[in-house]
Amino acid sequence: MGIKEWLQSKKEQQNNTRATNNPVIDDEVSKLWTKCFNCGANLPTKEVEENMKVCPKCGYHFRITARERLEQVVDLTTFKEINSEIISVDPLDFRDLKSYKARIKDAKSKTNLNDAIITGTGKIDGVEAAIGVMEFAHLGGSMGSVVGEKIVKLIETAISKKLPVVIFTSSGGARMQEGIFSLMQMAKTSCAVAKLNEAKLLYITVLTEPTFGGVTASFGTLGDIIIAERGARMGFAGRRVIEQTIRQKLPSDFQTAEYFLKHGQVDMICERDELRGVISNLIRLHSKEN
Repeated sequence: MGIKEWLQSKKEQQNNTRATNNPVIDDEVSKLWTKCFNCGANLPTKEVEENMKVCPKCGYHFRITARERLEQVVDLTTFKEINSEIISVDPLDFRDLKSYKARIKDAKSKTNLNDAIITGTGKIDGVEAAIGVMEFAHLGGSMGSVVGEKIVKLIETAISKKLPVVIFTSSGGARMQEGIFSLMQMAKTSCAVAKLNEAKLLYITVLTEPTFGGVTASFGTLGDIIIAERGARMGFAGRRVIEQTIRQKLPSDFQTAEYFLKHGQVDMICERDELRGVISNLIRLHSKEN
């Protein structure tokens, strides 16, 4: 091989290397495969999606979006969203590394939602209900004034139409950029649940990965029936904070759905593909007709 041919060969190798390391190509390849956080298996993304985003190897439940949850649980042609126009404001003119206004704008762009919950009415396997689904991708599913207001309005709609309420939680807790306004939502949503109870209407909460902070301390754990999705983490403060406070090592399954069931804090654990049937059967069981 002459110097000219060798240089040409070297150039082709470099071009091939650049193509292999091209972030666009790498990104496309990464979309084809999904790594399970639990068992470490590399799985075809299509297979995971067809399995409702549950690992076919170990049963790990990947986090899903609010819209994916609606597609899986609700008879979609029946779902009518309500109060989608309510938007967050910045009462404290809050700024950390970024302004709160900028964070809201980024979250809207990322999720195409005005805030961290979708609410509406629809049918679950043929049974009508008022439904709320939280979106963790929107500022960590944090509960600010809008989330609290939409939950209250959802419950008011349920009372006026005499519907059961089903809420899927996924949240890191209160939205501290709103200060006391976010903490007030704990009392506000709890009072709304009390009114639902006075109206003798069924309230089901489904705790999904993850549910923490003010949501756990308010409407998230006030359900007449509390369901947890398998493997979901839940609690008030984080594990490390608790360990540092009590200066003790906590059990490996601490703050998991299985731990909560063992200690009587949830009523049942459901696989993702069971939720639709379980919820509809519970509603039918508690209906006046039955």
